[in-house]
Amino acid sequence: MIRTRFAPSPTGYLHIGGARTALFSWAFARRHGGQFILRIEDTDLERSTEASTQAILDGMAWLGLHYDEGPFHQMKRLERYREVAEHLLRKGNAYHCYASKEELEALREAQRARGEKPRYDGRWRDSSATPPAGIKPVIRFKTPQSGEVTFHDLVKGPITVANSELDDLVLMRADGVPTYNFGVVVDDLDMGITHVIRGDDHVNNTPRQINIMQALGASLPQFAHVPMILGADGERLSKRHGAVSVTQYRDDGYLPEALINYLARLGWSHGDEEMFSREQLVEWFDLAHISRSPARFNPEKLDWLNQQYLKGADDARLAELVRPYLAARGAMGDAAGPRLAEVVALLKGRTNHIPELADAAVYFYRAVSADDELVAQHLTPAIRPVLGELSVRMEVVEWNIPAIGSLLKTVATEHGLKMGQLGMPVRVAVCGTTQTPSLDATLHLLGRETTIARLRAHAMTNLVGM
Repeated sequence: MIRTRFAPSPTGYLHIGGARTALFSWAFARRHGGQFILRIEDTDLERSTEASTQAILDGMAWLGLHYDEGPFHQMKRLERYREVAEHLLRKGNAYHCYASKEELEALREAQRARGEKPRYDGRWRDSSATPPAGIKPVIRFKTPQSGEVTFHDLVKGPITVANSELDDLVLMRADGVPTYNFGVVVDDLDMGITHVIRGDDHVNNTPRQINIMQALGASLPQFAHVPMILGADGERLSKRHGAVSVTQYRDDGYLPEALINYLARLGWSHGDEEMFSREQLVEWFDLAHISRSPARFNPEKLDWLNQQYLKGADDARLAELVRPYLAARGAMGDAAGPRLAEVVALLKGRTNHIPELADAAVYFYRAVSADDELVAQHLTPAIRPVLGELSVRMEVVEWNIPAIGSLLKTVATEHGLKMGQLGMPVRVAVCGTTQTPSLDATLHLLGRETTIARLRAHAMTNLVGM
């Protein structure tokens, strides 16, 4: 059975690159009826936090990337790493190294001064010297000194690295915590991982990990290294490009299915398909169509996708997503006006994000005062009596969209006005803005009493001043 994993380090939030890696691993497992494992690689004791772990779990839950096993925490498996390290020591594939930090720094400085690549020189590899007192050793791996490591990357193709390019990496630190390369190997073997799908910043780690696996006599998983994501300017993705927490996208009003769709298309394609469901992604996903070139993050494209998903989303679901944003804007929703689901249905085709939808819905639930410039431009002394007349005639008109639309046209014609010359003042008076959906549909949903009251508030202002 195919088993993939996502193994984030909880030193920060779940970002776009990590989310895409998780998505590809999840989709590949689902495509082949396999299992998707979540592992938390929390051995960076200084930077790992519970808050970051929770942010990762929250982000995955919001995206719907449900795992079959886990989350497994490396810090709860220390005894297992010690056990495997001791096994390698007994086999002669590892050794204790007593070099101090000062020694190693001096070694690196000397190598840099000679123009050499800084690397451990193997001074304790076959040493028979008496260990210095008071120094806790690390455990290093005996990297083969000849030959090469070759593996077929399922994205990049064949990769070969000479063992002479690799030094004796540390497996276990002096404090008994494994290094990344060792912990990953033990975990992937113990968890039966068949396909390691991860970012291509790990390509250089793979030959080291393969050497350790071979020393343990293990079967190798297959590797697929996914190119990184760049900003639209070609630079490494950062916060200024939109590389924020996945949960920030949730809070900013994106739908998870839109972000999933966008991430899937960020470096992978299925023909010319731009929009597809989660189910279609699982049906189509393969590693062969992952691009070998870095993908570029385009926030405008993500916004467009989100708009498309908003248009097609269930109105009741959107209403529940909009409700807290409305409350934050002082609008209580259904209790103070029309059903929120109906308002959402009217407005959702005009917005890119949930907060924009809430902004557009506010005037349905409380009066919104237009700014002075709009008032001066549209609520002129000449138009205010027309608004008053319109409010009177609205008392008796049948309250449906065609009848309201017909009344607006009739009043405009009788006063020698073009439809826009009446429609804009009505919008400003009733909604506090010039941007609304179709005016007859807006007034119908707003309701007769509210529409008349808001028209008269502005019409009466003029009458009092006459």
